[in-house]
Amino acid sequence: MTVDDTDRLLLAALQEDATQSYAALGQTVGLSAGAAHERVRKLKASGVIRRTTIEVDPVALGRQVTAFVLLDANAWMGDEPTLEALRAIPAVEEAHVIAGPASILVKVRTATTEDLQASLRALHQVDGVTSTQTVVVLESFFERQPVVM
Repeated sequence: MTVDDTDRLLLAALQEDATQSYAALGQTVGLSAGAAHERVRKLKASGVIRRTTIEVDPVALGRQVTAFVLLDANAWMGDEPTLEALRAIPAVEEAHVIAGPASILVKVRTATTEDLQASLRALHQVDGVTSTQTVVVLESFFERQPVVM
């Protein structure tokens, strides 16, 4: 699906507030409520809109420790068993196959450094992982979704 300027305006409006009505969305982009609804439906059907969710403050949930962990491996890690093993570790929020100094980059959030240590132990148990390098976040300036332009 090709995303046009109207779709981009709709996406930006939805990123700002996904709970607004189709009438409000339509007014924002110059469409009727029905036309806005149809465009959003097509954006969902084509996979441009992956899901509708809320953004939760992790610190409010007691997850104030954030770390990025590079996983070194003795073999290719970009397959389904690795994906499932990483998904099974609750503290892992993101996992990316990368090119560079390691095979996988994961983002981990925990309540304490002791929990981080337990998560690192779990990461070391993933088949193929030979070592890790961990960077603990002291402060986050911002985190954001892709900006629609």
